[in-house]
Amino acid sequence: MYLLRPAAYNVRRIVPNGLRTMAGQADPLTDLKVDNDGVAILTMQRMPVNSLNLDLLQDLSNSFDEVAKNKTRAMILTSASPTVFSAGLDIMEMYKPDLKRAEAFWSTLQEVWLKLFGANFITAAAINGHSPAGGCLLSMSCEYRAMVAGKYSIGLNETALGIIAPPWFMDTMCHTIPMRQAELALTTGKLFPVDEALKVGLIDEIATDKDDAIAKCKAFIKKFDRIPPLARSITKLSIREGPLKRLQATRKEDVAEFIKYVGNPKIQQGLEMYIQAMKQKAKK
Repeated sequence: MYLLRPAAYNVRRIVPNGLRTMAGQADPLTDLKVDNDGVAILTMQRMPVNSLNLDLLQDLSNSFDEVAKNKTRAMILTSASPTVFSAGLDIMEMYKPDLKRAEAFWSTLQEVWLKLFGANFITAAAINGHSPAGGCLLSMSCEYRAMVAGKYSIGLNETALGIIAPPWFMDTMCHTIPMRQAELALTTGKLFPVDEALKVGLIDEIATDKDDAIAKCKAFIKKFDRIPPLARSITKLSIREGPLKRLQATRKEDVAEFIKYVGNPKIQQGLEMYIQAMKQKAKK
């Protein structure tokens, strides 16, 4: 996890043929383009590791709205980092938090998941590096995942850090890989190497590089060329209905549980120790 960076709010619209317009932000946290195939490529670029803070989450949420509003047929989520898809939630959003911001942070994370997991349009993830915790959640929320080969890992490793993953994180993993494998992965906080992630079904294909991962995502999207879009989306959302409804029915309770968690003095003490350890490591 990395320290917060100030980020202004950006306003944009999708423009075809690979063009993009931006306003109000010199260093945007995401890049959204529609290519000549009519596929939106959404690139996270909160360097160095795309840690998910409130600003990046808001930008992702707005981007999903743009893709839906423009009725783009599909979206591929990827990263500008050469080695990290997303390192997960930004720890600084939980350390000595302003409660209003903490509530906004968690409710926006919920919105991002609801919009991505429940998207009408086709979704795929070109995972070009490490994808632990929140990064794994984003990629699992997509319908298809191509991950670049290398010494990378992916998984929900919360329990290994003494953290309990929220029920909707668990739901997403149980929806992605067999229940028994999900239970073992969640209880041990397992991070899967790329080859093992493929075997268990956490990813669908292994790519040679980012361009190849995007190409594999496009090949998946092309499978639906002759499938009526409405039939496809209704079928998808019917299959995903259970997890979506469970979070929608418990959003307030889930936010309250998060606020209670970050307000726990023992949790704050643990975060303090972790941050200090990272500072010492950075000095070496």
